[in-house]
Amino acid sequence: MARILNNTKLKPSKKADLRVVQKPNRKTTKYNDIDLNHWKDYDHVMTNTLWLFPSRLKEHGHSNDYHGNYIPQIAQQMYERYTKKNDVVLDMFFGSGTSGIEAINMDRRCIGVELKQDLVDYVSKKFTPKQLVTDVNLICSDSTSQDAVEKVKARLEIMGEEKAQFLMLHPPYDDIIKFSDKKEDLSNCSSTDEFYDMFEKVAKNGYDLLEKGRFACLIIGDSYKNSEVQPLGFECMDRMRKIGFKLKSTIVKDIQGNERAKGRTANLWRYRALMGGFSIFTHEYIFVFQKV
Repeated sequence: MARILNNTKLKPSKKADLRVVQKPNRKTTKYNDIDLNHWKDYDHVMTNTLWLFPSRLKEHGHSNDYHGNYIPQIAQQMYERYTKKNDVVLDMFFGSGTSGIEAINMDRRCIGVELKQDLVDYVSKKFTPKQLVTDVNLICSDSTSQDAVEKVKARLEIMGEEKAQFLMLHPPYDDIIKFSDKKEDLSNCSSTDEFYDMFEKVAKNGYDLLEKGRFACLIIGDSYKNSEVQPLGFECMDRMRKIGFKLKSTIVKDIQGNERAKGRTANLWRYRALMGGFSIFTHEYIFVFQKV
């Protein structure tokens, strides 16, 4: 049974803009189901720019069975703040399926694009046959390609939509983790500049597939290479702004306690930091954009 994070239920809205919708005893925007007449009831919805989560959610279908996946709490916050019931979430780096699992939990739908067929096959088992027909569509394709765009358009048509209502982007953090041997994989780029260029292609495809007035989320951290910080977060954020997205929020999220085996190497990294003059990353960024 789907979980509802608040006690409100609204009929889905197809078109999105910034106008406030007036309904009997209700006051909502076109992009979420939050009742602004009762805004004090939504204290679980985070509106600050520093997010601290002590641990990863491991219930309601979620498990930490894949390296590099983002925590489900981010999807919960994004979906309630920026989507309505029955909206379609498009995830261009679907991975282990966090976006789709939480879409099911919160009565949303999802289209996920994933490069690796074996991962698509594995993640498909997390959903029921009925859900894979009506609520979650998985596509094996290169997210930088026109092939991915055409396949997403076809799935949107089947789902009765022209565009997606929310875009989720959680790319590899350059080459920190190798996800496959495929040359199309952003974790295999020959340089950080190539990584930026390939990410921009994915973001542009996502922009074109997103409904006007709706929102996008980019989750990314920085890297350290050649004795200096590579500002992946801010560079990718800037690429999205150049595409046409309007930046709405820059959120810093604590990543301590969310990584496997980090405690066993903490002292080693502290020694290296003191010796090398750098600081240990304990955060990542969540950027929220709007297509205008």
